[in-house]
Amino acid sequence: MTPPELVFKSRRVVLPEGVRAAAVRVKAGRVAEVTDYAAVPTGPSVVDLGERVLMPGLVDTHVHVNEPGRTEWEGFATATRAAAAGGITTLVDMPLNCIPPTTTLEGLHAKAESVAGRSLVDVGFWGGVVPANRGELSRLRGAGVFGFKCFLVPSGVPEFEAVSARDLAAAGEVLTKLCAVLLVHAEDAERIASDWTGPPNSYASYLATRPPLAEISAVEGMIRWCRETQARVHILHLSSADAADAVGEAKREGLPISAETCPHYLTFTAEEIPSGATEFKCAPPIRERENRERLWKALAEGAIDLIASDHSPAPPARKSRQSGNFQEAWGGIASLELSLSAVWTGACARGHSLHDVARWMCRAPAELAGLAKHKGSLAAGLDADLIVWDPEASRPVVAEELHQRHKLTPYAGRILRGVVEATYLRGEKIYERGDFPGEPRGEILLA
Repeated sequence: MTPPELVFKSRRVVLPEGVRAAAVRVKAGRVAEVTDYAAVPTGPSVVDLGERVLMPGLVDTHVHVNEPGRTEWEGFATATRAAAAGGITTLVDMPLNCIPPTTTLEGLHAKAESVAGRSLVDVGFWGGVVPANRGELSRLRGAGVFGFKCFLVPSGVPEFEAVSARDLAAAGEVLTKLCAVLLVHAEDAERIASDWTGPPNSYASYLATRPPLAEISAVEGMIRWCRETQARVHILHLSSADAADAVGEAKREGLPISAETCPHYLTFTAEEIPSGATEFKCAPPIRERENRERLWKALAEGAIDLIASDHSPAPPARKSRQSGNFQEAWGGIASLELSLSAVWTGACARGHSLHDVARWMCRAPAELAGLAKHKGSLAAGLDADLIVWDPEASRPVVAEELHQRHKLTPYAGRILRGVVEATYLRGEKIYERGDFPGEPRGEILLA
């Protein structure tokens, strides 16, 4: 059924050229035109938002949904409810933590079957590069994956193995021909301490095992690989500001490389993490306060291109919260619903604008996934994926009210700024103030 024609008016519309008063006309699920605020009269088809912000729906290109195979960790029904409540209208699912992983055509088909009829938002897929699946890469790309992810260190699950230099060399030839981006979990296994020194419930003990040099060394290696192959490289979840500096230098050289960081690296600091608070464990780790401020600087200067959630949930038992043992705990942070508020809270404190946030969380992720002709901006011809939110409102994070499957999150109790009031997918409302009207309307997106 075709959604009705609507016009959204706001005195703060986040457009590609900046923030201004405007009216956005939506027809047949797309933005038909953007006009002056005063040019549109009131009427039953006009939604006048006043001072509330109208912005493109967020595009989150780093989400671990875990279905099929580990749906008890998360799943498309719960993950996409959380996404919609957080203003995310498009997510791209990572190829691991599901069983089977998205490293074969059969794995991709199993993933697509899991999405059908369950997703509130649009969903795309990354494929995986693992040892011995070189022959699958062309098949996966032909079937619509947006690109490929690999690990340079053990991933934490046995069915998604880390790649060697030989594996990367073999994959590079294929990826260059396919014009496909390689997403890299960039840590150097030789720089990660195998011996645990210090109390296992101390965050400092965990942090010491994964020093900044592990990221820097791996990123520098991928820069060399990028230079040799000219294949496009994207560095995932950068936590080391020194590694971000290396990416910035490679960009100035003209190499086809980009990078992301995550809300948790921009929000938390190692100094504040309590003993036993394993909900903060992730890899690479959350680093010190000075490093966090340098990550914000790297974002502002363009060394880091975008912000993605790296939503990686697990059952509370896997996080070892009762024992508080960082050594045993699963490394992953659950925050899908909170990304916009967390980033906006930090951005406000540092003088960044709504337009900056839209660039980092809407347009740049859409460009990474090759979706910028359809998603990530409010412009004529693009999908009418919209969020209405109040950037001045604040509220505490109540974990039990989150829509993700498991409620454990390091944001619990934190006061965040910015409240999403409504989310629209192709002009149809999919979320409003805690409610999810209608049936799941999310589509599978293919490259």
